[in-house]
Amino acid sequence: MATDVETLAIRADTRRRWALALPAVTIIGLFSILPLGVVVVYSFLTPGDYGNVKWVFSLDGWFQVLFERDIFDDTVSLSDAHLTILGRSVALSLATTLITLILGVPTAWFIATRPAGQRAFWLFLITIPFWTNLLVRTIAVQEMIRNEGIFNRLFQWLGLIDDPIPMMFTNFAILLGMAYVFLPLMVLPVYAAIERFDFRLAEAGYDLYASRVYCLRKVVLPQVKAGIIAGSILVFVPSLGAYVTPRIMGGGKTMMLGNLIETQFGQGRNWPLGAALSLALTALVLVALVWYTRLTTKERRNG
Repeated sequence: MATDVETLAIRADTRRRWALALPAVTIIGLFSILPLGVVVVYSFLTPGDYGNVKWVFSLDGWFQVLFERDIFDDTVSLSDAHLTILGRSVALSLATTLITLILGVPTAWFIATRPAGQRAFWLFLITIPFWTNLLVRTIAVQEMIRNEGIFNRLFQWLGLIDDPIPMMFTNFAILLGMAYVFLPLMVLPVYAAIERFDFRLAEAGYDLYASRVYCLRKVVLPQVKAGIIAGSILVFVPSLGAYVTPRIMGGGKTMMLGNLIETQFGQGRNWPLGAALSLALTALVLVALVWYTRLTTKERRNG
């Protein structure tokens, strides 16, 4: 009898938990899973004449992600344009992650080592860019590096150059814009990891005659590595699919995956290819997230 009562109580508790989770599950299903399912279906259909799709099964969308067919002799070759854009996107995303890491770790260390009463002020300064629209921030960077911008005017005033240095619409411009936009995403998780670090461990290393470099590698980095990895993922993932910053700083000449996907849904009018590219980008992001999950799980097992 007691067992039956316990079973009924467990079932009632389970139903209550599901009822409480139902609104969140519904929102996730309607605004995340359902749209993703539509994209998956579209990737296996035939392009419409003026956009949209024809409800005819086709693998051409997935085929065109990596390959192209010659319009004259029907021969198949690798899609150089798509592979170039993919390589550029991965390279710029990795470079953005590296730059934000180089700038973000010292910044986070500086904030974490301030007196407790001052940390909130410095964190406030780091989060200020989030209060401004991404488009406005990107245009602000554009105003700094254009031919008549602050940098070129300063260099000319100092006599370092005679003519403006063309920096806009290059990989450098995109890299600079993305590094500026995503830097706070690196600083905040690294700061959280450093704040939890027991600085007495570093002092103990110094007392045992460890050099600063050795103490950094063997004492500090292992303790804050989780924050560095989290910050790297937070920067790399949105950088890989960035659209606004590459569109403005690249001027449409230097495309990344996000711009290529938008082009297929816009001027290209090839929605199946755009859907297939979107899913390919999602797969790349999932690979990064799975790697991060496996790495953190392994660290937990190792204590």
